[in-house]
Amino acid sequence: MSWVFLADDRVYKLKKPVKYPFLDFSTLDRRRFYCEEELRLNRRLASQTYLAVIPLRVDRTGRLALNGHGLIIDWLVEMKRLRHADMLDVRLREGRVSEADVRRIGELMARFYMGSTPEVADGGLYLKHLADEQAVNRTTLQLPELWVRDVASPVLDAADRALGSIEPKIRRRIADGHIVEGHGDLRPEHVNLGEPVQIIDCLEFSRPMRILDPYDEVNYIGLECSGRSWIRAFLLNTLAARLGGRPDGDLLAFYGGFRMLLRARLCMAHLLEAPVRQPEKWKPLALSYIALAKHQLSFPYRPDPRSTPFV
Repeated sequence: MSWVFLADDRVYKLKKPVKYPFLDFSTLDRRRFYCEEELRLNRRLASQTYLAVIPLRVDRTGRLALNGHGLIIDWLVEMKRLRHADMLDVRLREGRVSEADVRRIGELMARFYMGSTPEVADGGLYLKHLADEQAVNRTTLQLPELWVRDVASPVLDAADRALGSIEPKIRRRIADGHIVEGHGDLRPEHVNLGEPVQIIDCLEFSRPMRILDPYDEVNYIGLECSGRSWIRAFLLNTLAARLGGRPDGDLLAFYGGFRMLLRARLCMAHLLEAPVRQPEKWKPLALSYIALAKHQLSFPYRPDPRSTPFV
């Protein structure tokens, strides 16, 4: 959806002129609008990283420039370049994540959600998103040419049953003001553990996809911290201590199963591209996500008291 250009101490993001069912960057005006949305939304959690929206110009000789005069042919988001070694996914791979690091993430997210307006009127967008995305999960993971249908089908069935049973609980959470406009794509590769913590690359192109339960979003990043269940528990407990309104284990189990099926689908969707990049990577990764989804949907989540933060 974008090209990203890395300079010495800056990053420039240029949106591609593409149109998909879930986004439309096909015109110059639309690309400018979504650049401005990206700046506005990401400053909520990364104010020191997102700097400006700037025009890309071309002069009479055909030379491109980021300043001066000339015809504006596109727009760029200008960002401060973050230290790669401080990205959470890198730190996880290298075993350099401490309790203090996770505490900083949890406290930042808790403050963010506490300052967010409850989405009572638009909360139904969350349920619609869950149902719509689960339908796409099913369609994609059951494609015969992807060869994961037999493994995925019973897990998809379990997710459908779970969604039907927990729908009244989500409606109650909407009415009680627990649903907010969040980040929308909270994963380890979007968290920088510098000073201060910066959480980047929110999902700027669709507000309905950002309307969610904070516990769904935090549970998601916890599950993405593969093999480190204490991180997930610590983040959820931090959120519960600061925000309150913790959902029950069945709801958290559905959130986890749904997100892992979504990740499996996104992995397998790479095999539908032309050309396929890293073809050997996607099926094993998708199968690991499906297995994790099955585990999540099989057992209600139980809080780990050993991971309760000091408050």
